[in-house]
Amino acid sequence: MGKEKNALKQVRESFLMSKAELARKAGVSPITIDRIEKGKNCRLETKRKILLALGYKLSDRNKIFGD
Repeated sequence: MGKEKNALKQVRESFLMSKAELARKAGVSPITIDRIEKGKNCRLETKRKILLALGYKLSDRNKIFGD
């Protein structure tokens, strides 16, 4: 599985937020959230939507996505 885990799941859970809730706030599908939490790649636009939905600045993306 050599993919590096991101911190999205830990951050989402720290907000006591379900995958469905984050997906709704970010305007993406719950399947997308699940795939990202499993370490799959996603588009920059998707990362941007998720960061904003969590209340992070775009400059905080390394804290969640590590890239």
